[in-house]
Amino acid sequence: MLTSAVRKATHNGLSKQVPRCMSTYASVPMGPADPILGLNEAFQNDTDPRKISLGVGAYRDDNGNPYVLPSIRQAEKLIVEQELNKEYLGIAGLPGFIKLSLEFAYGTESAALKEGRIAGVQTLSGTGACRLAGEFFNRFSLSSGNTIYQPNPTWGNHVPIFKDAGMEVKQYSYFDKSTNGLDFGGMMSDIESAPDGSAFLLHACAHNPTGVDPTEEQWKEISHAMKKKNHLAFFDCAYQGFASGDAEKDAGAIRLFVDDGHNVCLGQSFAKNFGLYGERVGAFSVLCADEEEKKRVESQLKILIRPMYSNPPTAGARIVQTILESPELNPQWYAECKGMADRIIAMRTALKSALEKEGSSMNWEHVTSQIGMFCYTGISTDQVDEMREKHHIYMTKDGRISMAGVTSGNVDYIAAALHDVTNK
Repeated sequence: MLTSAVRKATHNGLSKQVPRCMSTYASVPMGPADPILGLNEAFQNDTDPRKISLGVGAYRDDNGNPYVLPSIRQAEKLIVEQELNKEYLGIAGLPGFIKLSLEFAYGTESAALKEGRIAGVQTLSGTGACRLAGEFFNRFSLSSGNTIYQPNPTWGNHVPIFKDAGMEVKQYSYFDKSTNGLDFGGMMSDIESAPDGSAFLLHACAHNPTGVDPTEEQWKEISHAMKKKNHLAFFDCAYQGFASGDAEKDAGAIRLFVDDGHNVCLGQSFAKNFGLYGERVGAFSVLCADEEEKKRVESQLKILIRPMYSNPPTAGARIVQTILESPELNPQWYAECKGMADRIIAMRTALKSALEKEGSSMNWEHVTSQIGMFCYTGISTDQVDEMREKHHIYMTKDGRISMAGVTSGNVDYIAAALHDVTNK
């Protein structure tokens, strides 16, 4: 069908009318703006000199600037000096990176690794690992009712990732608004009431967005309850080393489940802990019953990857591999990662102290008891709006703030603003 709209074309000096087709895409609606990107845009357009961004989940130094770890810079130099080629990786990714990623998460002394029972592939960061997990679960009906249970709340991208992979998404109790802590009773009840053999997404450490993690004893109870119900545990591990400053400690829940006999699945991201946000470096792994099962699983993961993105990029994986295998850079990275974690922890203490100095009568213990990049402040949507409109402090609607945006230079202003909007 042709519209009345025409355009002029010239041929041999003559002008003629060329009919234009009706738009092929007229039925495509405008999609909603991404909440984080929309927040960033509003922040950029704000001309107030006091403005502060507490929305983005990326580390900043104490001057509020992006930070590249010195160990990363050194690894890049070593890679450049090798004059490596730019050939495609295999579908599964860079073999050395995969091996070291699995050792990083499961432990170098992992019996399952030594027995060759863990299938692993490189992915497009943690997002790609989650999507691959969803496609894998869906294709082989690995969860009862093709359902995955996710904590309420969870990272905003978890829901669409698994829905778009064809799974039904349900939530289990996690955050207790009355205490700004873990709703452990509700979580255990939901684990026990879910159909046997259901898939559960668990945040390995530094839960996003709440910063609330189970204690070691609570993890033991969670593991026992899930084992009893034959549930499938999928760990999303985006902050190993960044949460507490101790990569071994941050892998504790994963290793506990492995020791308890769970055939876990694991998604890893190296964006936060290595500061490789734009390199899209991640891994997905599946703990199998034996080496033969591992080979079958690995073959199917490759089949899923091939039509999605064919094979992963090399640059970031080479950086991580170089650091993890280097006797010099490995301990340097551990120290630098701990330095990032320590700054976040120090800013939590400073924010809580500043709120107390403001005379706030509210209980802000959760600011320091939560862990990782994010803090769930517990303030309302209206108070979030007031923080932005009156004080020019930007955060997500749920009251989550990125502690990486808090610095020694702005913490007092943030505390004063929080006290102002909550002291009503």
